[in-house]
Amino acid sequence: MPKISVEIPGELLADLDEHVGEDGKYVNRSDAIRASIRKNLDILDEIDARHGRLTDGEE
Repeated sequence: MPKISVEIPGELLADLDEHVGEDGKYVNRSDAIRASIRKNLDILDEIDARHGRLTDGEE
């Protein structure tokens, strides 16, 4: 799996960390970020579909 590096504001990182760990929904930051990216892409696909911007095979 490729690795990437991103810079995010400390406040956003603190919010993310509230959902990570033993008491959180995600095991680690990577899992949380991957899930967030997937959800965001699903939302963008839904918006594109409503506006007829998806090409064949993407729906």
